[in-house]
Amino acid sequence: MSKQSLEEKILAEKIAFFDIDGTLLNHDKELPVSTIQAIKDLQNNGVFCAIATGRAPFMYEQIRETLGIDSYVSFNGQYVVFEGKPIYKNPLSYEHLEELHQDAHKNNHPMVFMNEKGMRATTEEDHFIKESLSSLHFQYPAVDHKFYHQTEIYQSLLFCEGNEIDYYRDCHQKFDYIRWHELSCDVLPSGGSKAEGIKQMIKAANLDLKDTYAFGDGLNDIEMLSEVGTGVAMGNAVDAAKQVSDYVTADVAEDGLAKAIYELKLL
Repeated sequence: MSKQSLEEKILAEKIAFFDIDGTLLNHDKELPVSTIQAIKDLQNNGVFCAIATGRAPFMYEQIRETLGIDSYVSFNGQYVVFEGKPIYKNPLSYEHLEELHQDAHKNNHPMVFMNEKGMRATTEEDHFIKESLSSLHFQYPAVDHKFYHQTEIYQSLLFCEGNEIDYYRDCHQKFDYIRWHELSCDVLPSGGSKAEGIKQMIKAANLDLKDTYAFGDGLNDIEMLSEVGTGVAMGNAVDAAKQVSDYVTADVAEDGLAKAIYELKLL
């Protein structure tokens, strides 16, 4: 795919942010041909395209390459890259992460620590870790329970079921917790969100929030869908995301993303 030149991107009047899982990728974790074409058409028509995801950058390099996208909001807003250059970093507090890790260890709840280049688990062969990450088509990470001693951590995963996460919300309030799998929750700095990361991006792109579009489906998309100029929820989105959106399109399996792009006259 041919990429927009930097000059074309700077002159763009609109910017569109795309979640990955359940939005760009279908239920089989595949990138539909209709989505690839729609993104290409947007770029060719002067719309600045970026990704906004809970994933780490190393988890979607191929997607960025296929779509010709060099700007992205990772870790639910904690690590923002504009045209290949990091412009915003909001790592988890080492002190508070240490406290959370010790508590999780006592409760037999494993964790995974993530930076922009990789991830490490706190224990080997844990069923919760294996099942959660395999749903994203990722293998079990290497084990290093002191990984956060050596590098900045922008997001952690805490593996527990159901309401068990409420204990951590009460006892470790320096972090926010977003469930993305029945066995796993994202751990973010308190107040961190895709919406904050988007604000950092549009400032760098010299654009306006009212000219910003966002497409998503999950609990971690709620803030960005509600705060951008036009929030678009996929047909497969959780109800809470649909309720705050300006527009609800078809399911990702029914080419919902491409349909929304054309129906909203972004092209």
